[in-house]
Amino acid sequence: MKIAEIYNSPQGEGFLTGADSTFVRASGCNLRCWYCDTPYTSWHPEGEDLSVHEILARVEKIARPHVVITGGEPMLYSELIPLTTDLRARGSHITIETAGTLYLPVACDLMSISPKLANSTPSRAQSRHWSGRHERTRHAPQVVRRLVSEYPYQIKFVVDVRSDCESVEEYLRELVEIDRSHVMLMPQGTDHEALLRAAEWLEPYCREHQLHFCPRKHIEWFGLVRGT
Repeated sequence: MKIAEIYNSPQGEGFLTGADSTFVRASGCNLRCWYCDTPYTSWHPEGEDLSVHEILARVEKIARPHVVITGGEPMLYSELIPLTTDLRARGSHITIETAGTLYLPVACDLMSISPKLANSTPSRAQSRHWSGRHERTRHAPQVVRRLVSEYPYQIKFVVDVRSDCESVEEYLRELVEIDRSHVMLMPQGTDHEALLRAAEWLEPYCREHQLHFCPRKHIEWFGLVRGT
């Protein structure tokens, strides 16, 4: 399993914001969002090929009660099955962060799904190959339906402009299985000031439409740096 980094940090997004966590960041992704804030796991994947035993040993040295397996796209790796099984046996609370395009029968206490809207697709100028491939594969409703039926979950949509909110509503009308009380809207951006400006209109929208607003607290706390 290719791993970009393993580190401790407070969780910065979602229902467990603030939880002291160990992050295991897989490298490699089947999508290419233009706004990806970890290009070292997608556009230019880097890292070490580690066995499940090696990952567990590194986690054990710095372990926190919460373990977050993120990416990239961790569901690319079948090793995720024994890794999560062993983490659960050790008493860890497991969050998996995924785009919801791939399924594995993993052990998971919180499936954090970030479906990719059309606003994520890179332009043909950015990448002719990935523009088409991303758009064809970013939406996998059958996978999301299975994940929300089998696991405790949260859904995080990245919103860039106001019109993206209607795309979210279209998505939720299609996937009626998703409980709105589990849905969060998160502003796109990696600069704290820009995120604050987006929050001025997005947070009231969430209140009005019975959705959760999801700030990116790690950006506020640390800025866009690795290991957070």
